[in-house]
Amino acid sequence: MMQPNQSQEFHQKTVQASSLNALILDMDGVLWRGSQPIGNLPQIFARIQSNQWKVCLATNNATLTVAQYLDKLRSFGVSLKPEQIVNSSQAAAHYLSHQHPEGGKVYVIGENGLVDTLLEKGFTSVILTPDEANAKSGEILAVVAGMDRTVTFNKLTVATRLIRSGVPFIGTNPDRTFPTPIGLVPGAGAILAALETATDVQPLICGKPSPEMYQVALERMGVDPEHTLVVGDRLETDIAGGQALRCLTALVLSGVTTPEAASRWTPPPDWVAPDLETLIAGIS
Repeated sequence: MMQPNQSQEFHQKTVQASSLNALILDMDGVLWRGSQPIGNLPQIFARIQSNQWKVCLATNNATLTVAQYLDKLRSFGVSLKPEQIVNSSQAAAHYLSHQHPEGGKVYVIGENGLVDTLLEKGFTSVILTPDEANAKSGEILAVVAGMDRTVTFNKLTVATRLIRSGVPFIGTNPDRTFPTPIGLVPGAGAILAALETATDVQPLICGKPSPEMYQVALERMGVDPEHTLVVGDRLETDIAGGQALRCLTALVLSGVTTPEAASRWTPPPDWVAPDLETLIAGIS
């Protein structure tokens, strides 16, 4: 059962079907772990639709493109539109396109989802050796780093040399771990930590808890924060980002956060639930 962190009366007055217009849902740890869905996703989304709530998915995971996320959702029996997906690679590409409207060369530590999204905005990922890094640094607009399950010492070395030479350092997200069916594995934040240690430079973070992703989701749905519920499994990104925009927030314990960590978070989420299915049932 859900355990509200504040009075039940407050939740009954604030978090109920009649007061909600929209949901912003995280994906990893909320909808699935790796290739395994969490709960009956078609039934969950059918209930969301029956409540006439708008929905947008916002994830820090930059390893997949929007099209790949839509394919993954369809494999679980859920059909959404491209505009209902926002991820940290889009946020990074959006930021870079404002800085460099003409596009250009970037050095990427990341997977195809990030590389392809940057390319759509005119930013080409280049391949460099450590020996070439300093000589080519003037051509590189930014080092963009995210989750990369093929990261190598050479990639880290090139990125380190570029950043130390003055190339801007951008991180897709600070998630230190990533939930999988076998447990937690290193996330994008672990790679960023290695580069930050090697360069003494902190990355500019484009994903959650930066408000940019949530603002994009709110604008796409045409809703206000006060009537939007942010649902996530990670306090320092999902919940912190939602609270910063004064959205309602709900933490699910199906991902990386323990009940003990949830009890220490201040201010507390509006709701804590074991999973999304229980949460939706409780507020419908």
